[in-house]
Amino acid sequence: MRAIGFGKYGGPELLEIIEVPEVNARKGEIRIRIHAAAVNPTDIMSRIGAHFKHNKIDPFPHVPGMDVAGVVDQVGDGVDTNINIGDRVIAMVVPKGIHGAYREQIVLKANAVVHAPINTSHAEACTLPMNSLTARLSLDLMSLQASSVLAVTGSAGAYGGYIIQLAKNDGLTVIADAADKDYDLVQSLGADYIVPRGPNVAAAIRKEFPEGVDGLADGAVQNEIVIDAVRDGGAFTAVRGFEGEPQRSINFSQTFVRKLDGEFEKLDQLRKLTNEQKITLRVADTFKPEDASVAHTRLEAGGTRGRLVIEFHPEDL
Repeated sequence: MRAIGFGKYGGPELLEIIEVPEVNARKGEIRIRIHAAAVNPTDIMSRIGAHFKHNKIDPFPHVPGMDVAGVVDQVGDGVDTNINIGDRVIAMVVPKGIHGAYREQIVLKANAVVHAPINTSHAEACTLPMNSLTARLSLDLMSLQASSVLAVTGSAGAYGGYIIQLAKNDGLTVIADAADKDYDLVQSLGADYIVPRGPNVAAAIRKEFPEGVDGLADGAVQNEIVIDAVRDGGAFTAVRGFEGEPQRSINFSQTFVRKLDGEFEKLDQLRKLTNEQKITLRVADTFKPEDASVAHTRLEAGGTRGRLVIEFHPEDL
């Protein structure tokens, strides 16, 4: 069975087609024939070794990828989540070794798999799981009340877009950053206020909200640069493990989406919001498996709006 993996840490050119053993669903598990897998920044971090430095004994090759969409082709005994053979589904994958999303087939615990949103292609559907769960977790960690003000950096990205839309659904006021070329996009996602992106974003946010915002989701990974935008006693959540220095009673948190592995109820709720058109799925481009290195190179270059997607079985779409 084909997968896309790498045999050592390094550049995108290391990604190659490899053969991995076929897997079968056991009790409580579901097997998915993967049609599409999203390419995320975390996949690049895996490829360069940022995720595995603490675990050198995990043997190569590694197969990256955390988002899949496809069709169920095997259901193990004891599965009671209303998923059946032939269903179109999505799931978040927590990679380990060759168990990653960049492969033609994968077995997952049943509680990680939900039906795909209606009226979506596999490429579109695979962009939902990891990034929307990350956004949901960020909002939960900040515990903002309805009518609170949330600032979002990296608003035009996948995580930023989901944060905006989920925050608006939660009844929050959103102030977001955007480059000139992304202004219309960020506005269409529902931001109430838009400020220029860049190193002066905290000052721009304070200009709109002099007392500071109630919470900030730092999708642009600006870390210390944007803390000043948060009011005393507010909340700040980071997506790359940043820990802010204790100050002004701000509640600092780190959004690690792997905590939500297997919480299919949360993913299913996000699917329902997509069905209701309250969440927008964005695909920037699609690639053949043999062009995975091209997808990684493009993502690393920056400026991608929407997710890049690797399609394993486009002929079946």
